[in-house]
Amino acid sequence: MTNNFKRISKLLLDYFGISIGCMIMAVAFNSFFVPARIAPGGFSGLAAVIYHFTNFPIGITTLVLTIPLFIISIKLLGAKFGAKSFYGTIFFSLCIDFIVKSPQLTDDLFLSSVFGGILLGIGIGIIFRFGGTTGGTDLLAALMHHYFRTISVSTWLLIVDSIVVAIAGIAFQDIEVALYSILTIYINMRLMDVIQEGISNTKAFYIISKNSTEIAYRIMKDLDRGVTTLRGKGAYTNEDRDVLLCVVNRAEVFQLKDIVRSIDPNAFVILANVHEVIGEGFKNID
Repeated sequence: MTNNFKRISKLLLDYFGISIGCMIMAVAFNSFFVPARIAPGGFSGLAAVIYHFTNFPIGITTLVLTIPLFIISIKLLGAKFGAKSFYGTIFFSLCIDFIVKSPQLTDDLFLSSVFGGILLGIGIGIIFRFGGTTGGTDLLAALMHHYFRTISVSTWLLIVDSIVVAIAGIAFQDIEVALYSILTIYINMRLMDVIQEGISNTKAFYIISKNSTEIAYRIMKDLDRGVTTLRGKGAYTNEDRDVLLCVVNRAEVFQLKDIVRSIDPNAFVILANVHEVIGEGFKNID
């Protein structure tokens, strides 16, 4: 009973999150993109272009364009993914055409592209975070990521959406609108990544030193951070060396540098940005 309750609660939470994301996306379209003739990529962006020439509802057009991808997604990504994607597309279509009637908030093309992109990125990020899509090119991006996992979903979106923007630029015969649409896609991509993966202020240190034992002890004692010792070998000298790996918060970067400098000024140190850290001392798995 408990496991069933958890599964049902998780499923309801997923659909609630997808609904919120769809509503945010609808605001982006109705308040910013459609009045400014900005095509933010995706089948919905293509539907917005069609709307300006035919006055045919954007939501319904998006739904019609997306149906073939649903069939493919159910076969390749599973019925659960397909069901959430189907719900996302249906609800987004309803939101943009009927439910969310948000007014135009600005006449400025730049503001429309920036704030529309922010809302769109937040909306899509939330939907992806809860395991769904709104169909269209974001579903196509998820399918491409299924085959080419080294390329992120957001990068696939950028590639496919750039094609849609090119179509919009040709249709409207307005290079300025196309350029602002590209700006919108970039902002959308960055916000989507932030929503899905979070904002991280952590750094990773790789330290190669003859005094690795002493450095590791000082890091654990002074910073209360764990240190992992990796076994390495110099390709030129063929000597075995310990490589220390330590992840710290941004505020601890200078302290760690001081520790290394005070023990071994000649140590070889690599400082790398860390996108996300899950585990003791940082954060738990969502």
